[in-house]
Amino acid sequence: MKTRDRILQTGLQLFNEYGEPRITTNHIADELDISPGNLYYHFRNKDEIIWLLFEQFERRIGAALQVPERRVPNMEDMWLYLHLVFENIWEYRFFYRDLDNLLSRNKKLRTHFRRILERKVNTSAAICKGLVEAGVMEASSEDIAALSRNIAVIATYWLNFQRIGAPAAGQADESDHLALGVYQVLSLVAPFLHGEARELLRQISQEYLS
Repeated sequence: MKTRDRILQTGLQLFNEYGEPRITTNHIADELDISPGNLYYHFRNKDEIIWLLFEQFERRIGAALQVPERRVPNMEDMWLYLHLVFENIWEYRFFYRDLDNLLSRNKKLRTHFRRILERKVNTSAAICKGLVEAGVMEASSEDIAALSRNIAVIATYWLNFQRIGAPAAGQADESDHLALGVYQVLSLVAPFLHGEARELLRQISQEYLS
């Protein structure tokens, strides 16, 4: 692996484990057993590392936020959407843990993250509208708008909510908590479903509790 890629990978690992504010470029260089000068040959500062990691995340989350184009979305699309979104959040979790701090420091990052947030809302709304069109969901346009915003709020702040509620939890436990995040969102959708779709949602939800 090239040194530049190793720096990004190690930066992501350390930011996720200890939090971005606690990690400096010297910490990353020490972890890689390279000189700070070698690191600065590839990156001017820590913010440049953070931005390139965000670009990686933006591409990954963008793929997860795709809506089926040639068919009506179904309940499995809702599950897959949520699963992939939470999976990507976990892989780049330092952005979400330190979200307010990072966005307040970097206007460019704030602009791009706002677009991601808007896409979360729009994708949720598109899937819900598809479920209504398929006749398995009963919800007004106002219901869908509120539900889509609530889904985006939970997906964005679930990690922090869980950390406050269980501050002594280890990393493995936090990973399990993401499954609870998916379950929490699915529980928001359940009251609007009926028939086989509601039963399928119940089955999917139970898997996240096991």
